[in-house]
Amino acid sequence: MAARLVKRCACLLREAAHLAPAGPPAGRLSLASVARKTLTSSATSPSSHFPASLSQHLEKEPVTTPYPERQEVDELIEKATGPEELLGLLAGGHSLRQNQAALALIRLSRLLAERPADKASLVQDARFQQLLQLVNSQITAVWHGTLVKLLRSLYTLPLPASSKELQSVEQEVRWRLRRLKFKHLAFLAESSAAHMQERGSQELLAELLLNLERRWVEIEDGRTLVALLTKAGSLSEPLMNHLEDKCLDLVEQFGPDELQKVLAALAAQNRRSVPLLRAISYHLVQKPFPLTKGILLDLAYAYGKLGFHQTQVFQRLATDLLPHVPSLTPGEVARCAKSFAFLKWLSLPLFEAFAQHVLSRARSGAVSDLCNVLLAFARLNFRPEQEDAFFELVHEKLGSQLADLEPALQVDVLWALCVLQQARASELQAVLRPELHAQFLGDRSPRGQSTLQKLLHINATARLEHPEYKGPLLPASALDPGPPGPERKVTPLQKELQETLKGLLGAAERGRFSVATQYGWVLDAEVLLDAEGQFLPLRDFVAPHLAPPSGDQLPPPPPRAKRLAFLRWEFPNFASRTKDLLGRFALARRHVLAAGFLVVDVPYYEWLELRSEWQKAAYLKDKMRKSVAEELAK
Repeated sequence: MAARLVKRCACLLREAAHLAPAGPPAGRLSLASVARKTLTSSATSPSSHFPASLSQHLEKEPVTTPYPERQEVDELIEKATGPEELLGLLAGGHSLRQNQAALALIRLSRLLAERPADKASLVQDARFQQLLQLVNSQITAVWHGTLVKLLRSLYTLPLPASSKELQSVEQEVRWRLRRLKFKHLAFLAESSAAHMQERGSQELLAELLLNLERRWVEIEDGRTLVALLTKAGSLSEPLMNHLEDKCLDLVEQFGPDELQKVLAALAAQNRRSVPLLRAISYHLVQKPFPLTKGILLDLAYAYGKLGFHQTQVFQRLATDLLPHVPSLTPGEVARCAKSFAFLKWLSLPLFEAFAQHVLSRARSGAVSDLCNVLLAFARLNFRPEQEDAFFELVHEKLGSQLADLEPALQVDVLWALCVLQQARASELQAVLRPELHAQFLGDRSPRGQSTLQKLLHINATARLEHPEYKGPLLPASALDPGPPGPERKVTPLQKELQETLKGLLGAAERGRFSVATQYGWVLDAEVLLDAEGQFLPLRDFVAPHLAPPSGDQLPPPPPRAKRLAFLRWEFPNFASRTKDLLGRFALARRHVLAAGFLVVDVPYYEWLELRSEWQKAAYLKDKMRKSVAEELAK
């Protein structure tokens, strides 16, 4: 179009020069005025005001169209079923134009998409090289849509990164980025961004992302938005922010597939975009569209990965998944159980169905899947109705294969059995043997410390809940937690509990706070009461539960004295929407009781109802009296 416009302007200026009057001196001003007059008059009535020669010239000028007529070779390219048919066009007397050569290359890549061996031989074919050179010689005349498809096709063919033809196409795309339609930019991002990363085309990728960032408002449909979110969102933080904003605008138009893909993209990038998650959750609850098994599994995984809690969504997921459980594979059951465990959401009918699925497919399920289901049950402290049959199956499958698992996984599995009170002496011996636990004692990494903590809990289970257990046990050096790590942020409940209890004690020696025990648990506070219910100074008596034990030369507490442990339970310690402790904290409470303490539970939902300091002090006194009374009643 620009070339035609310049050509017409040149014709007008030449005619204007011939029409200029002879009297005045020829100059730029007079010529410009005549040209302006000619152009103005031509706008009103070209047939009546143009000179005959100029009118005839414009009428005779050929008008070209951007899309030439379809030829026979175009149909041959489209209908080709093999590479030989396409490459034979070069020697078949057909004169291929630039776009036709590009289309032939695109068709070649599609035909060889699943034939990597043929791709390698194709690169060595002289006819293929001739086709590349033909496109390269006329690359500037290839249409926009064909050009972006050509780049994608060349990426899928085994061309080296140093190929001059590939570099030429990349350079041409870079020059045209500003002129490409947004749909072409989106196609490049969706189909070629990963290839650009692999091949080191960082400049082209950076300019593509920059253009997408500037033109994100041109997105009009959900399909394009979801594709960009999935393929290019992780490559640019500003682009991802814009795409999330656009999702909020278009989320009402999304179907279940789009909602699932958006959540999967957020989960893959670990982006907890609360406004977008709320909007997606609203539509999942309000819209009655059916959700397939695959979508339900992906939604559960995404919510679990992002840790986003929405009760109504979880209820729908659990309800809709229940009919699909018999058709799930053991791996899908394990994946789904883990997702709900991360969400701390216990749906009794769904988890009973999971347990029944494991029992009915005991032979086909892998040990790793069984381990994941067991860990999910332990996190939620769930025991199925067919408890004996389920755990008999677990012990049978683990009996011969427990030692073959990764050491950290062995610890996790036995810890889960300890939480569910199903650990056996032989399994305790297999994990507490020095050859296994020695590799974790000096590991200061977060994962190593977590595994060591679980080993302490397993060791405590063996000592406190299995009196018949003869060993081995962890060495005394492992029971010492060592130098304290970085202090965790003190919660309001923890601070208020300690302050209130200090006021009740009256003297610092009458209580201990943040007590680290050799069982791997930390008590919020500890006090010692005599037979009359009076506080005793803790430092005057032996404390075998500390890590390491203190006061070996001190006397034991007097007869009928009671040790009380204060355990606060925060909101995250409970299963979602319940007052049931999660498995980890139920295990802690059992161990503290087995160690000879009376437990004073301080749950958050009771503490929040107390307004004044007097109410809080009275609450703790009442809790201590009840604990002592329950012990005496036994």
